Amino acid sequence: MKRKYSRAEKAGKIIRRTLLVLFCAVLAASAAVCFVYGVKGYNMYKDAVESKPLGKMVDGIRGMEGFTEYDELPEIYIDAVISVEDKRFMSHGGIDPIAICRAVFNDIRTMSFAEGGSTITQQLMKNEYFTQEKKLERKFAEVFAARALEKEYGKEDIFELYVNTIYFGSGYYGIHDAALGYYGKSPSELTEYESVMLAGLPNAPSAYSPDSSPELALQRMRQVLDRMVKCGVITESEAEEIISEK
Repeated sequence: MKRKYSRAEKAGKIIRRTLLVLFCAVLAASAAVCFVYGVKGYNMYKDAVESKPLGKMVDGIRGMEGFTEYDELPEIYIDAVISVEDKRFMSHGGIDPIAICRAVFNDIRTMSFAEGGSTITQQLMKNEYFTQEKKLERKFAEVFAARALEKEYGKEDIFELYVNTIYFGSGYYGIHDAALGYYGKSPSELTEYESVMLAGLPNAPSAYSPDSSPELALQRMRQVLDRMVKCGVITESEAEEIISEK
């Protein structure tokens, strides 16, 4: 005998079907958008690297005055940058799916594009090849470029290219100029305090510059130390020792 459904059960089935249809529609629309902007992004990436091949970009950075190699950087500076900028840098292949999913969730929640989920590799390629304009096709182009760079160069190569080109505020580009400008020394001579301080500046160099905003710079430094503790590269007591070094 065929079972009769109550009105509530029928309504529930209709709602579930409607939600399933809506979900499938959203999924299909998202796939279409990703395809369209993915193609645009790939074309943007191809145009960029044809205009300036990866090797030429790398050679140009390495030929800059004051270029600092990975082995010349204090270990704590490397740990600080990775902890605060891209904690899975040494293990991912140029993009971090976990960070991207988190960023997408937060961007939808806040209805903004405030969080990008970019890796160190992506940031390097964005700075060297693309504009800072927040367009979806540029994000895809950035991903293609990051993957291409990771296939050709090692992590230490990419890290040194990144820190030799980023802006540290007060007119200083690259870790060499920042160390010399802020502290009058080469990167290899930086103290732990100075290393951690510089690691936090590129996030908002104009706002965190120790020259113009010492209090904000110190606040940012504490954030970097907190991230380092959470990533397990230093202990809380070591963080306190570093902050009190000055």
